[in-house]
This record gives sequence, C-alpha cells and structure tokens, in this order.
Amino acid sequence: MKRGKNEPIELICLKCRYTEIVYLPIDDLPRCPKCNTPMSISELLDEGKSY
Repeated sequence: MKRGKNEPIELICLKCRYTEIVYLPIDDLPRCPKCNTPMSISELLDEGKSY
C-alpha cells in the first residue's frame, strides 16, 4: 500500500488518555494540551473503518 503525504493519524496521551487526530507530515509529536505530556501514535487512520 502506498502512503500519501497528508495521512491522518490518531495521537493519544498515555497519562490522561486525551486523543487528537493530526495529519502527516508533522515535525515532532505534540504535547497534550491537558497535562503537557508528550503524545504518542495510537493508530494510523488510512484504512476506512465503519462502526
């Protein structure tokens, strides 16, 4: 699968569980706006899901 330039990814704060969706490319992972902890990648949102 070829990856595009502006792919959505879901970030999560491992401390307070705050989630945020950002689009690649990003220079570095942002910090959580609630507790200022560095966020980590939770999921790549490149496959269409239906709930």
